[in-house]
Amino acid sequence: MARGPQLKALALLPAFALVGLTVACGAGGSGAGDVGSSSAAPAATGSGDAGTVAKDDALAALVPADVKTDGKIVVGQDQSYPPNEFVDGGKATGFDVDLGTAIGQVLGVQMEFQNSSFDGIIPGIGAKKYELGMSSFSINAERLQSVDMISYYSAGTSLAVLKGNPDGLKVDDLCGKKIAVQKGTTQVEDLDKKTAACTGAGKPAIEVTQLQAQTDVNLALTAKRVQGELADSPVIDYAVKQTNGQLESVGAPYDTAPYGIVLPKNSGDYGKAVQGAIQKLIDSGAYKKILDKWGLNATGAVTKSEINPAS
Repeated sequence: MARGPQLKALALLPAFALVGLTVACGAGGSGAGDVGSSSAAPAATGSGDAGTVAKDDALAALVPADVKTDGKIVVGQDQSYPPNEFVDGGKATGFDVDLGTAIGQVLGVQMEFQNSSFDGIIPGIGAKKYELGMSSFSINAERLQSVDMISYYSAGTSLAVLKGNPDGLKVDDLCGKKIAVQKGTTQVEDLDKKTAACTGAGKPAIEVTQLQAQTDVNLALTAKRVQGELADSPVIDYAVKQTNGQLESVGAPYDTAPYGIVLPKNSGDYGKAVQGAIQKLIDSGAYKKILDKWGLNATGAVTKSEINPAS
């Protein structure tokens, strides 16, 4: 699971700590508190800093009436995953928020971003609590069994450690190390496989700490409660930049996969509308502006958005 007006490092570093203390482990992936319940930030609209994006009447007509009847699309997000989605000044912000806002402009609707635990978003789609999920979801076969997913960016997994890598961590050898990860993410599955490989080779298991919010994962590492963390490459890149040199990444990103916007299974024209809106933003250059704003690596940019691409 991946910077516009750059937040000042001194401002964001305390933000990592404050989110960890006040939310006590938010969403996406358990420390304590549930960001999706009473501790959730209020629903918010995005900043839409990609410039004015024109409505496309043909695409807007594809949005189901029961979705657009109130003039908005309710979006489930785990807003603890900077720079993709997080809360700044009480408002949702980030790459996914700006791109989601632009998609709404193309479709002629307002996007209302609601904070949730990451592992509660897809069930929330099924329960019709959310009309769309946009929270750095990697597209994989398991998720495609229950929802439709529309591709919009590609990211890999990266390993972050304390500056200087004092414990000598390597991506391909984490046996016996203390590693933090966000609950519900693909990195949890990755660590399960790595741990099985360790024990199968007669080596000590990885000591995995799962926390509810990515901000808490970052805090666990900077506070030296763990020796490393795994997260999406854009998120690790951002954490390294924003922690005043406390962290560094080790090795190259691996297991690259596309992010997908989540819609109900068999979404039909709704899926075509969202895919068409993303493609319009790509073709117009608005997509690139949003990537550039948040500092996402251009190698992850997609030139073609797809519905349920092969994973």
